[in-house]
Amino acid sequence: MPTDTSEQGLEALISRAMTGRTHLLEPPHQPTPSAAAVSGGTGWLLGDPRHYDRSFCLDLVQLQGFLEATQPAVAEAVQISVDGPTRRQFLTRLEQRIGQRGLVEVLRKGIRHGPHEIQLFYGTPSPGNARAAERFAQNRFSLTRQLAYSSDQGRRVLDLALFINGLPLATFELKNNLTCQNVRHAIEQYKQDRDPREPLFAFARCLVHFAVDEQEVQFCTQLQGKDSEFLPFNQGSANGGAGNPPNPTGLATSYLWERILTPRQPHGHPG
Repeated sequence: MPTDTSEQGLEALISRAMTGRTHLLEPPHQPTPSAAAVSGGTGWLLGDPRHYDRSFCLDLVQLQGFLEATQPAVAEAVQISVDGPTRRQFLTRLEQRIGQRGLVEVLRKGIRHGPHEIQLFYGTPSPGNARAAERFAQNRFSLTRQLAYSSDQGRRVLDLALFINGLPLATFELKNNLTCQNVRHAIEQYKQDRDPREPLFAFARCLVHFAVDEQEVQFCTQLQGKDSEFLPFNQGSANGGAGNPPNPTGLATSYLWERILTPRQPHGHPG
């Protein structure tokens, strides 16, 4: 059966490769403190776009699940499961720290909130460190399709977004050559239709923005409207050429979601 490389087909293909499925389970998914991984995929959970909080730019359910599993006293103290002043105060502090220090620094060092030192990510463990490996496995890597990121009336939507413990890591715009659109059209969509004043697109708030088709990948780390600078994220082709070599078993760009964007523990086991 030929691969469906329409925009929706590419979105579903990436989702299945990373999460093991393409759609949330039926009956319709309900917000819960956690989301169970399924067999297959490369270690990512399939997120629910309804769990995205546009005010604080995060997936509340994934953040809640991480905190309750790893730091239950903190989860209770900040009342992460209850929409109220205490939770909003914590989320505001988290948002401020990301704005001041950037996402990478917050993931590496966590934040202080009142008397609490709060970890937002557990790093890759060294070989033989069983406790660190156990903690790393509690990280929640999630992928959300059709993310409505904007609060304006247009409710603009991204094809895909990746999160670590509920914090946004990457966004994707997908195109395909069969409909006469390619990676250049995805870049123009970022430049023309993705307002850099949106909180999600603030510098260091989300690490990277990918423009992808079935042949090429380009990326940008700081959206600046028409001045956004996208760079190739390709493997190169034969004899030092640009682009990517043909892939006899799939799309030329599948290395991105099959190898690069794969959370792993030592010895190659998915996290």
